[in-house]
Amino acid sequence: MTRIIIRRLVWNKVNSQHIQKHNVTKEEVSIGIANSVYHKQTYNKRYLVVGRSNKRILSVVVRQQAPATYLVITARDASKKERRRLYEKEKSK
Repeated sequence: MTRIIIRRLVWNKVNSQHIQKHNVTKEEVSIGIANSVYHKQTYNKRYLVVGRSNKRILSVVVRQQAPATYLVITARDASKKERRRLYEKEKSK
């Protein structure tokens, strides 16, 4: 798996409003990205990043805009399948 490095998140009005619909804050997204356990590439050069933000497990979809700079598409609570994979990855460390 290719390792992605996220140093900067890009926010705009649309994605900021969208994550509010999922009851997620920008701060939680930043913490979840910093504490990411795994990621996978999806369609249109997007990545699904799964990580822990305090007591929540978040799935964040991002798209690269520049080296180490990613636009946040959406963020939400991880699905059951995503949580299971996170637990497996954490056990194997």
